[in-house]
Amino acid sequence: MAGKPFNVKPFLFLFKIFLSKTWNKFSCQKKPCISNASKPEFNMFPAEQDLNPNRSLVFHMEGVLLRSCSVFPYFMLVAFEAGGPLRAFVLLLLYPLLCLVGRKIGMKIMIFVSFVGLKEETFRIGSAVLPKFFLEDIGNEGFDMVMKYCGRKIGVSEMPRVMVERFLRDYLRVEGVVGKELKVISGHFTGLMEEKRTDLGGVFSSSDIGLCCFKNQKPFSQCEVVYLVNEGEKGNWKALPREKYPRELIFHDGRLAFRPTPIATLFMFMWIPMGLILMVIRILAAFLLPYKLSVLLQYFTGITGTSSGLNLVDKKGKQGGTLFVCNHRTLIDPIYVSFFLMRSVTAVTYSISWITELVSPVKTVRLTRNREKDSELVEQELRRGDLVICPEGTTCREPYLLRFSPLFAEMTKEIVPAAVDFQVSMFYGTTAAGLKVLDPVFLLMNPSIHCSVTFLGRLPESETCQVGGRSKFEVANHVQGEIAKALGFKCTTLTRKDKYKLLAGNEGLIK
Repeated sequence: MAGKPFNVKPFLFLFKIFLSKTWNKFSCQKKPCISNASKPEFNMFPAEQDLNPNRSLVFHMEGVLLRSCSVFPYFMLVAFEAGGPLRAFVLLLLYPLLCLVGRKIGMKIMIFVSFVGLKEETFRIGSAVLPKFFLEDIGNEGFDMVMKYCGRKIGVSEMPRVMVERFLRDYLRVEGVVGKELKVISGHFTGLMEEKRTDLGGVFSSSDIGLCCFKNQKPFSQCEVVYLVNEGEKGNWKALPREKYPRELIFHDGRLAFRPTPIATLFMFMWIPMGLILMVIRILAAFLLPYKLSVLLQYFTGITGTSSGLNLVDKKGKQGGTLFVCNHRTLIDPIYVSFFLMRSVTAVTYSISWITELVSPVKTVRLTRNREKDSELVEQELRRGDLVICPEGTTCREPYLLRFSPLFAEMTKEIVPAAVDFQVSMFYGTTAAGLKVLDPVFLLMNPSIHCSVTFLGRLPESETCQVGGRSKFEVANHVQGEIAKALGFKCTTLTRKDKYKLLAGNEGLIK
């Protein structure tokens, strides 16, 4: 008995239903995508009718502003500056894995390694360290696109909000920041992210215009118009000139003087053992050898310098010693002045660590911040010999001069301004929030150090307090202006307290 023929109609019906639901689901997922966006091409200058001040702008920070495609250097900065060299080394070892697992999982790994265990209260990397590197990575074309819109702005980032918020608000005047939120337990970051993410619709009632790249269209689905940035064009972008910074970059902290890309970070860790040996050689040479031999050996170890205006400096002041007044770039400014003068000087400091005093080849005298005691101390040292003082009271890395303390102006008429500029290749030798005992260690580990000192000649007696009748503030401002003019720097009225309140949250006192 032959069996009944197999009926395939019910299966065809079920397959039709399955195909229909699958297509509907796929279509629903595609609808929120940028349906009203412009064509997927790079629009550097949108039409003028879109530049309505009443329309808000939502832009993707990494895709629109930054020229580099990798965020690894920023997490390396967090790991090194907040967690230390060991944490940074672990992150570097994981870099091959980050390249294999993909962007999303790689981001989670970088966040965990960089943040786990850090204190939320003392985390200042987002405001003290990262803004400098963000500004140097901003593309001039992307910056023009964002600043073209004069309405309200929202910045969206794939990095944790604590890394980008201060930069976007302080330097780009952004009114809203959307980023990953980190979980905190007992005041410490866990390295894990919160499940919820801020909704763009909850920041503004309507987000009219969006700027993003092809890979990051989903968060901008609520925008009425979206302009897409072609990532291929970003390779031709130019760096944002300093004069176009929305806010002047005067203060920044951190030890690393270079952008910590994977290759550069690898070279740094390979250099550290040699750098420690080099540091010991440099210190011993400064202590044990005469000036001329010491300078020669320092030159062969990478410490170089240039000087000018030595012919304008008298060998000895008419009464007692000469007061050399210089700007403060690093902790060894007085040592370079002594080397170029080829004679011993005494350095007057406001606050340095005990280890810096220990390894200093020149005599150091610490001020007490009491006007009467400090005046008596400076006068006493001037009777003994030449003196070097930095009236700013703290270092400034950028081409700016802080306000000069007028204490030096009343001490003597033998005043010689000296303009100091300094360049390092790997590490900064100063810090506001870090361990100051490591300042000379990091500074002397640099592969190369260069300092230039310009002696401006003795201050005319008509410009002094004792003979010219000038006030101490006029003398201090005049000397500051002369040094700034020689260096091409800009004078400011900012003080040591302003620097430390911004970078470290304190007044910078060292006991």
